[in-house]
Amino acid sequence: MKFEDIYKEFWQKVYRICLGYVNDPDWAKDIAQETFISVFQQLSNFRNQSSIGTWIYRIAANHCLRQIEKNNKLTKTTFPIELAAEEQPDLEGKIAYLYKSISELPELERIIISLELENVKQAEIALIVGLSEANIRVKIHRIKVKLTQKFNRYEQ
Repeated sequence: MKFEDIYKEFWQKVYRICLGYVNDPDWAKDIAQETFISVFQQLSNFRNQSSIGTWIYRIAANHCLRQIEKNNKLTKTTFPIELAAEEQPDLEGKIAYLYKSISELPELERIIISLELENVKQAEIALIVGLSEANIRVKIHRIKVKLTQKFNRYEQ
């Protein structure tokens, strides 16, 4: 597979995963670009032991974690919009709140739910994060419960 094809196929997914980690569009773009620089540099070393997507998502997750650690930013403080409780949320507001809520999750939960939202198979998610499929299913369920509870408070 050519790099250009990989880039076209995975750019949006990698960007959204990064956005789920850092909740800052510009920072997410920077990290996604760094991810694809690494993919380009290491493509000849890819051994097909997993799918190309799994490999790329793992690189993206590692870049996100390194950047968060390097910049020592708390993702909770990067969300620029505060919504008033009495405002009637529109779709854009709900999406922004979802990304804010995801960015407040612990690191492992952020990557799991970000990959789940990108329709990555749970078996692949298990490979990426190093857990069993059964554990991934349980974690996804618990994360969804957490996010649902946050959304219920947001909509009140």
